[in-house]
Amino acid sequence: PGAMSQAVAKEIPQEHGEGCSRTSSWGLLATAGVGGTLVALYAVVTPFVTPALRKVCLPFVPATAAQIQNVLKMLENRSGSLVDIGSGDGRVVIAAAKKGFQAVGYELNPWLVWYSRYRAWRDGVHQNTKFYISDLWKVSFSHYTNVVVFGVPQMMPQLEKKLEEELECNARIIACRFPFPCWIPDHTTGEGIDTVWAYDLKHSRGYETKSLEIIPETES
Repeated sequence: PGAMSQAVAKEIPQEHGEGCSRTSSWGLLATAGVGGTLVALYAVVTPFVTPALRKVCLPFVPATAAQIQNVLKMLENRSGSLVDIGSGDGRVVIAAAKKGFQAVGYELNPWLVWYSRYRAWRDGVHQNTKFYISDLWKVSFSHYTNVVVFGVPQMMPQLEKKLEEELECNARIIACRFPFPCWIPDHTTGEGIDTVWAYDLKHSRGYETKSLEIIPETES
């Protein structure tokens, strides 16, 4: 019995040690699995939330259903080409294409552009849409008559100047979330973050011309 007790005593710690080793191995595998999943998720999600513009930090924030409806309301009785500056996942471009516009989106984030193309194909409007991977500051918008912008306050003054220089007088610019600093909107709809401002460039230029004519008379 004494020898048997000693043998059992020797085996018990060994079995316990093997159990701890198995537990430790499973713990390492579980940790590695969770870590790998988080890395993969980060790799997929990061392109959708990183800044879409280089000059201004403009993260991807999907347009709400109300914002899209307000944009479409501002496009009623309009025709011609349409461009969405910073088109994100393409929902505004696709919604405009469904209304008959030849719609184009410019987006710096390639993942969002590829996803937009897939969505357009899935919704059956890929023939009326185009998506380009491009920095908006390096693109001319001179041949578009309808422009949609989801911007941030920091970019609006410079973008206002760029569009003023490039667009024709018959262009309409639709700003979402934030208005342009100097232009006076011709139409406004929505509330809060869903507010949309529409600017007819011929009127904005008219205001500038009028103010320039008044200045000399005031000075004299």
